[in-house]
Amino acid sequence: MPAIVVENLGRTYQVYRKREGLLASLRGLFRREYRQVQAVNDVSFTIEEGEMLAFLGPNGAGKTTTLKLLSGLIVPTSGTATVLGHVPWKREDAYRRRFSLVTGQKEQLWWDLPAQESFRLHKEIYRVSTQDYNSRLQELTELLDVTELMSQPVRELSLGERMRMELIAALLHRPDVLFLDEPTIGLDVVSQRKVQQFLLKYQKEQGITVILTSHYMKDVEALCDRAIVINKGAVIHDGALAEIVDRFSQHKIVELHFASDSTPNGIDRYGVVLEDRPPMLRLQVEKQKVSAVLSQILAEYSIEDISVSERPLEDVIAELFSTEGG
Repeated sequence: MPAIVVENLGRTYQVYRKREGLLASLRGLFRREYRQVQAVNDVSFTIEEGEMLAFLGPNGAGKTTTLKLLSGLIVPTSGTATVLGHVPWKREDAYRRRFSLVTGQKEQLWWDLPAQESFRLHKEIYRVSTQDYNSRLQELTELLDVTELMSQPVRELSLGERMRMELIAALLHRPDVLFLDEPTIGLDVVSQRKVQQFLLKYQKEQGITVILTSHYMKDVEALCDRAIVINKGAVIHDGALAEIVDRFSQHKIVELHFASDSTPNGIDRYGVVLEDRPPMLRLQVEKQKVSAVLSQILAEYSIEDISVSERPLEDVIAELFSTEGG
């Protein structure tokens, strides 16, 4: 049974258009001009229970707006959506107890108090029994390795430690759906890995439904098999994560190991040189020309080893958004 069903969802904002100059500013006091911004445009998708899905797009593409709609924080201008059978913007208490929203740019914990004080507040808000609260808190703090930090004021924690505390606060009431908006933004590599490992383990064990937005492709590749790509408010891809490279990449990577101790001159006529570290050289070659290029190189040079691979997902995503004008 689908956990989330979105049909032709749209959200338009009315933005004040301010003209330059003093006279124009004075006119704006009495006669304001507005323009329409389509943040989400006719978006449709379905997510099954227990699925972890990546929601990708450039800044301003409509990812966060979509999560706000599904969280009930804002109301759409068109379309419908249900999450666990609830219409999010009706803001029913029964729905609020079944989802959580975690963002890497906004904090829900009290800054000057230890995280455990905020956790007690969440216990009361979500009406978690004392027994469940104690067992859940112990489980989550051990999994995220923050047990010894519980009595430390949030402002004294590192960014990675604070994010782990945010995850605990979001999961204390055992939600069925978790919305993650850039959860590892600004984190160092070690903290990113800890968050990734926790989310992967927790999602598999609990079977919750997760929507993850991230510009960090290591998060996406580590956690998700399926991705929805959105740009200018519209869905441009909905399918397997691996299909993004197959569908949108126009190039492949050819790695050559020459028999001599040096790399030859003029090799750049076959493609873009990405790395030249004799006797190894990496070329970016147009996908449809790979076979012809390999034949010519093998006929002209003495090669000890050769390999062909796909471009990294993050490079393909960056090229896609640039091509789409994101």
